[in-house]
Amino acid sequence: MKRAVVFAYHNVGVRCLKVLAARGIDVALVVTHQDNPAETIWFESVAALCEESGIPFITPADPSAPEVMAQVAAARPDFIFSFYYRHMLPVTLLEMAPRGAYNLHGSLLPKYRGRVPVNWAVLHGETETGATLHEMTAKPDAGAIIGQTMVPILPDDTAFEVFGKLTVAAEQTLWSALPGLIDGTAPRMPNELAKGSYFGGRKPEDGRIDWSQPAQAVYNLHRAVAPPYPGAWTVVNGRTVVIGRARLARGRFDAAPGLSLIDGQLYGVCGDGGALRISELLENGQALDAAQLAQLLAAA
Repeated sequence: MKRAVVFAYHNVGVRCLKVLAARGIDVALVVTHQDNPAETIWFESVAALCEESGIPFITPADPSAPEVMAQVAAARPDFIFSFYYRHMLPVTLLEMAPRGAYNLHGSLLPKYRGRVPVNWAVLHGETETGATLHEMTAKPDAGAIIGQTMVPILPDDTAFEVFGKLTVAAEQTLWSALPGLIDGTAPRMPNELAKGSYFGGRKPEDGRIDWSQPAQAVYNLHRAVAPPYPGAWTVVNGRTVVIGRARLARGRFDAAPGLSLIDGQLYGVCGDGGALRISELLENGQALDAAQLAQLLAAA
């Protein structure tokens, strides 16, 4: 039986740990994160799965700390896997796995290397993305590709919905690749970085809406950061409000860019005359009712 040390977090971490077990991999140690109390935790817990399954796990702040390196070495892994773990792993750690170190990334590499690839893909209006299993190297998301699974991004999909598809795609990719990794026959396809792209992380403040942009661009921003992510937001009369739910509206509107009540319906009018038809607007996480919306816009 092959042994693995797994660095894992999030839904992808949970599902892929289950795939390893189903494929007969002995998970000797899991390294995961402590949940951040300032973050909205809408996903499954790797730590909880380990507790239920009796898998040893640790939650260090720094995966390159000497004590972590010592525990990984003591586990004598054949493989090292990273499933949505949020830190880069040092090369000295990767070299502890004689059968290789592999990461599952949420894009069709080499496109969207780096942070939060699902959100970036939705923001840029992509119509497909996927999950890629690849070798880990010193450079992020740059190693040879072992396998990929594509998923569609439908016109109204939010990043949350796409992430659900990618969780299944990650599971499928790992399931298909493991037999070849175990017996040494897995393909290694080139990861042609020059044909791809790299993006950094996003912060809540990056969700501020520029209503002078075209409606499709504003809609893509909403879809990319819609709850449970922090949301696309705007300021009205000194009050910060977040779009909870919206769709692209049909037709063109003569109102000035920004929020407007038109025939009793809330719209976000954009620079090209297009608009978002907003069915839920949030303030401090709570949906505003019709009277509150009228009051908010009357004071603007």
